[in-house]
Amino acid sequence: MYPTDQSAGARDKGIEELRAGIDEIDAEIVRLLDRRARLARKIGEFKRSNGLEAYVPSRERAVLDRVLRLGEGDFPRRGLEAVFREIISSSISLEERMRVAYLGPETTFTHEAALRAFGASVELEPEATVSDVFARVERGEAQHGVVPLENSMEGAVTHTLDELMNSPLKICGEVYLPIMQNLLSREDSLEGVRVVCSHPMALAQAAPWLRRNLPAARLQEVESTGEAARMAASRPGFAAVGSALAAESYGLKVLARGIQDSRANATRFIVLGRRWAGRTGRDKTSVVFSVKDRPGVLRDALSAFAEEGINLTRIESRPSRKRAWTYVFFADFQGHPEEERVRRALEALEEHCPYVVLIGAYPEARDPEAL
Repeated sequence: MYPTDQSAGARDKGIEELRAGIDEIDAEIVRLLDRRARLARKIGEFKRSNGLEAYVPSRERAVLDRVLRLGEGDFPRRGLEAVFREIISSSISLEERMRVAYLGPETTFTHEAALRAFGASVELEPEATVSDVFARVERGEAQHGVVPLENSMEGAVTHTLDELMNSPLKICGEVYLPIMQNLLSREDSLEGVRVVCSHPMALAQAAPWLRRNLPAARLQEVESTGEAARMAASRPGFAAVGSALAAESYGLKVLARGIQDSRANATRFIVLGRRWAGRTGRDKTSVVFSVKDRPGVLRDALSAFAEEGINLTRIESRPSRKRAWTYVFFADFQGHPEEERVRRALEALEEHCPYVVLIGAYPEARDPEAL
């Protein structure tokens, strides 16, 4: 039975009334965003006149936390955070022309992490190496940098640790990015894929899936997942292992999603700046230290944190590069240097260590799965 013209007209009228309500709300949202932008410009003028930075991670965390507490209605919390992250990004761009260097090229996972940290309204500038990112920020050519620090499956990014040990820059933020590897190609099906290219780490993460589903394909290592996507877009028979962002940017088809070996695969990225972030109440601090050469000294050094009830979340050793078989340790712990218990722990650490340097304090990243 088909609807009558009268019933169809009533239905159309009903949906148009709902759409009119949405249009009215959209107009009010735009008016409010304009008001917010005017306030952001005034804040930018105040910051410039007082030598303050435009990007303040502790303030951003406070804004997002407050918004999520308010968001107990029908609008999804994950969407609410995404909307306000872009609002914050646009506001920062009104306060200052901000450049952020990141380990490129475009469409890599580091690019995606930079977008999550700063939004799309700041100037994101890719660099070829981790060292190049540090150098751009150190020279003042970019206000901040984004580099990978560790992967849940592959461990630490040693180039980043080595740069942190020798750079005056501080960690002022962190981003955890779940890594979903996808098979991207201009081909219509797996049957047309003869070569699969990507960064060695991405190929290793997808190796079991590739062996099962493309056993005859040749694997080719390239410098990045972004370069792999570029090659797949320009060469018939090629596929890339990479991100959905790369597929969108290069107009590739996603032939298979989530082909990485582990669903728990995630990478931690850090935001670099000239000073660490202010205290939020849910923070991490990163420190690098060396220990004296005597039995039990590392145990004694770490007991400084246990005695103050401070949770160590990570510890990593690296050769000191000053004398053979000597090491420095990188540690992250929950807390902020402005806390009295953290001050006491660091003072106790210095009793056992000839070298102690704080390399960052920053808001602890929110678990995206918890939203």
